[in-house]
Amino acid sequence: MFSIIAVQTGTMLRIFRNRGNLLLENLVHRQELTVPKRKRPRPRIAALDKLFWVLARRFWSARKQALIVVTPDTVVRWHRSGFALYWRALSRAQRVIGRRRISIEVRDLIFSMVIEDLIWGAPRIHGELLILGVAISGRTISRWMRRAPTDPEPAKHWLAFLRNHREAIAAMDFFTVPTITFGMLYCFFILGHDRRRILYFHVTRHPTSLWVVQQLREAFPYGTARRFLIFDRDAKYGAEVPAAIRSMKIKCIRTSLRSPWQNGVAERWVQSCRRDLLDHVIALSERHLSRLLAEYVSYYHDDRTHLGLEKGTPNGRAQCRASGSILSYDRLGGLHHRYDRAA
Repeated sequence: MFSIIAVQTGTMLRIFRNRGNLLLENLVHRQELTVPKRKRPRPRIAALDKLFWVLARRFWSARKQALIVVTPDTVVRWHRSGFALYWRALSRAQRVIGRRRISIEVRDLIFSMVIEDLIWGAPRIHGELLILGVAISGRTISRWMRRAPTDPEPAKHWLAFLRNHREAIAAMDFFTVPTITFGMLYCFFILGHDRRRILYFHVTRHPTSLWVVQQLREAFPYGTARRFLIFDRDAKYGAEVPAAIRSMKIKCIRTSLRSPWQNGVAERWVQSCRRDLLDHVIALSERHLSRLLAEYVSYYHDDRTHLGLEKGTPNGRAQCRASGSILSYDRLGGLHHRYDRAA
């Protein structure tokens, strides 16, 4: 009903309207519809179109009413939508609030200091960072220290312990050697950490805890015992061996279960002994193996260079002069040789 009344009202207004204005309005609307219908991807306003609008502006005073495209309500709605879009974009933008976060390099440096220097606190780390030119507060360091890894590699603890006490540390262990009759011999040895020197060794077929206690007494006479003795949790030691070690005023350092790396110096000597000697011979008896080991220990102390001793020997082999003929001496039945210059 409302639409019918609106049509009738518009018809009556146009009847009493000036015919010239009506013709101009129709002409303008036709021009507006003609431009989009042109067969081009993007319609363009030509020079004749521009001339038409210039003439229409000059000779038609009511042209502005025909140019109204949207209503004021539409403009207000667009403004509100743009306002909401603007503040939504600002709220989603990642902005740093408060103090600037420290860089990843500084954080990793704090973590490394916490792991490498176990007894350092936040003031000590803060001082080191200030000397390095890193401007950071002590409270920030304390906060990041709580996030640092709390379980550093156990190897670093052992390495620091061994380096600081190697003059007072000895290690003992067993290794087995098969015989020609398919039996098994047990080689017991004690090694000093300071110069990788073999302090004592012995061979037996039946190792027991009491036998080990006797070997310890022979290896460490009165007043010659080391302060620390590293050994594993072999069942052959029993309860008698740790008790005997403590009675000799030696501190027992027992490795963890299945952790041979904690007694790495002794394990390294076993590997060297096997590679240099035992992999190339067949043990006939205890006496035969004892003689071979005695020769190897002598070669190991006096002739064989060691990577851990800066290519030196446990007994300190002297360096030869640069001139003179070179002489070769057999060691271990010709398995190895020693080279010296003739005097």
